[in-house]
Amino acid sequence: MTAAKAHEHRVTSEVGRLRTVLLHRPGAELKRLTPRNSDKLLFDAIPWVGRAQEEHDAFAEALRSRGVEVLYVTELLQDALEYEAAREQAIADAIIDLRLGDQLRRVVEGYLRDLDPENLAHTLIAGLAHEELKAGHGLVYRLMNRMDFIVDPLPGLLFTRDNSTWIGDQVAVTSLAMEARRRESALTGLIYTHHPRFADVQPIYTPSLEHLEGGDVLLLTPGVIAVGTGERTTPAGVERLARQVIGAGLAHTVLAVPIAQERATMHLDTVCTMVDVDTVVMYPPVAHSLTAHTVSLHNGDLHVSDPRPFLEAAAEAMDLDRLKVIDTGLDPVTAEREQWDDGNNTLAVAPRLCVAYERNIETNAQLEASGIEVIRITGSELGTGRGGPRCMSCPILRDPPARP
Repeated sequence: MTAAKAHEHRVTSEVGRLRTVLLHRPGAELKRLTPRNSDKLLFDAIPWVGRAQEEHDAFAEALRSRGVEVLYVTELLQDALEYEAAREQAIADAIIDLRLGDQLRRVVEGYLRDLDPENLAHTLIAGLAHEELKAGHGLVYRLMNRMDFIVDPLPGLLFTRDNSTWIGDQVAVTSLAMEARRRESALTGLIYTHHPRFADVQPIYTPSLEHLEGGDVLLLTPGVIAVGTGERTTPAGVERLARQVIGAGLAHTVLAVPIAQERATMHLDTVCTMVDVDTVVMYPPVAHSLTAHTVSLHNGDLHVSDPRPFLEAAAEAMDLDRLKVIDTGLDPVTAEREQWDDGNNTLAVAPRLCVAYERNIETNAQLEASGIEVIRITGSELGTGRGGPRCMSCPILRDPPARP
């Protein structure tokens, strides 16, 4: 039995029973965050790393207790780096930064080549500080601030949804918009290309294409995908993904959904996620103002409709009479607070069963009043990078969803 046949990879919805998921346990990269660099590295606060790890471990255990296989980025990366081609690519991606200059680049390349797979994986994720490169020399090295990084850390790797997302049996290795996160896709792409578990997997999207992030991609039902376009995913990225997935037969309809280009609404899944085959949890201020353009392929050309209310366009594409909505919070202030605290960013483990941050008390109460079972997890430290359970998880295998 080949590695590809031994492990199935297929995701066609947001809510089919979750079987396998990719997580990244936060590590030394979070310890690199300081008040001086947290903005650049896209964190709103400096997390307590030990507590963040405890919270993440509890999240992973909550998934395992429901029968979900949990894979970790670091472990898969170490395995992939046993292969010479993967090592060469990883090192090349790490030293491409034009800030290094030729001389320092050669020094860094030599340093990385001397590392074993475990330490190389650690350095690629946690970064390489100026003071850690004892062999550093040359003009660039001398003029660098001692607090600078020669290889930047990747604290955003915690949010595995963004740098890759599965559509059917193919993976979209995404093109991240923010400079601080772009190397994340290089590492996940390395795993999917070189790890035996993913032999013969075909990418439906690559980091060289237009900006597209997994937090903007919602698989509403088999064949129907909603893609937000705003701060992180460009209209060109939505267009490219639509052409790719429709052309490959992975979808027949893509809904392009414009969202506000703001930090609080950086992705579509910060305002809307699915908790059942016909039910979403949404931020009230956008629930009835969100619009969508229906994109389909006709004779090789994309056809784009005029904008319509998102809920109406989604229900029609999903062949539903209507899409049920559960609001985040009960009043405007609570709704705004809980949306900021990722109240909408739930992860469905199965239809009517989801993981959510425990601090979003009103939203969780609304979910339970609507018959949704909520697995509550703590996230006071995990949420400092503005992401919830959906952001922190990349489903690799789900069962096909039942029809509503």
